[in-house]
Amino acid sequence: MRKKVGSMMEQKLQSKQEGFETVLLAVGEADSLDVDQFAAEAIDAAKPSDATVVLLHVFTEDEYDEARANLKIDANSEMQSPDAVARHHTPTRELANRLDESGVEYEIRGAVGARGDEIVDFAEESGAERVLISGRSRSPTRKAMFGSTAQKVLLSSPCPVTFIRADVA
Repeated sequence: MRKKVGSMMEQKLQSKQEGFETVLLAVGEADSLDVDQFAAEAIDAAKPSDATVVLLHVFTEDEYDEARANLKIDANSEMQSPDAVARHHTPTRELANRLDESGVEYEIRGAVGARGDEIVDFAEESGAERVLISGRSRSPTRKAMFGSTAQKVLLSSPCPVTFIRADVA
């Protein structure tokens, strides 16, 4: 005997109840990010279950120092934390604006270190149910030389990962 499946409305309600609480959106540099596409994916993932989107910008040491210098942040200032620097970084602000416009709750976090490791660690610590990452396609040689943040996250994440190709029109 076949078990009866509930109505479409019951299925949607159950899906909402089993939805995400936290979606981690790993923010990269502006040149590798299609803000509109990335924001749309985050909104689609978060809105049905009223999940919070965490915008995580991971800086290398050099990028962090450069961002602080560009923002004219004193090394002794309270504004020098990775979270504060991330809040003032252009790609993060643009994504936050899109989430604001759509009514999706979010928080902005920053980290300094190896991108792949920091993203995976933050996903574990925050209990994220989904990670969204963006990137460009690369030649096999370039990937072998420089490594791949996306590959690290895809293989090590504690939750499902959605990769959004930035170079697809």
